Amino acid sequence: MRVELADLAAMDRYGRAIADALLPGDVVALTGGLGAGKTTLARAIIAGLGHEGEVPSPSFAIIEPYDPPAVRLPLVHADFYRLNHPDEAQEIGLDDYREGAALIAEWPDHAGGFAHEPGCLSIALEVVEDGRIAIVEGGADWLGRLPV
Repeated sequence: MRVELADLAAMDRYGRAIADALLPGDVVALTGGLGAGKTTLARAIIAGLGHEGEVPSPSFAIIEPYDPPAVRLPLVHADFYRLNHPDEAQEIGLDDYREGAALIAEWPDHAGGFAHEPGCLSIALEVVEDGRIAIVEGGADWLGRLPV
């Protein structure tokens, strides 16, 4: 599926639509070049889950957890850009963080990828002349609840 995101307001609406459909165990895998809007979309999802205030980029910390009541469900926001090998995701305890939580993964390929999981919503962001395009592919668990 192809979603046109003409401006920041469209990115925010789309992130909130994803948040409305998000369940524990889901993964939102965000890919795209530097500046494509991965963190912007992640922030919109987190805000859509109820978080108020700053949403730091997890570029330095790699993993930033969010727990109820600040959000409606446990969430892990991860930026795997700095990982040199997928094994490093396990070394930092990713499986423990994911237990009962949804995951937003920026640069998911650096952690070995998640597209094989039925709860993975893969979103490739591309910058185009009039905004951004999101190429969206949902795993089996997303059938019937893909945000449009």
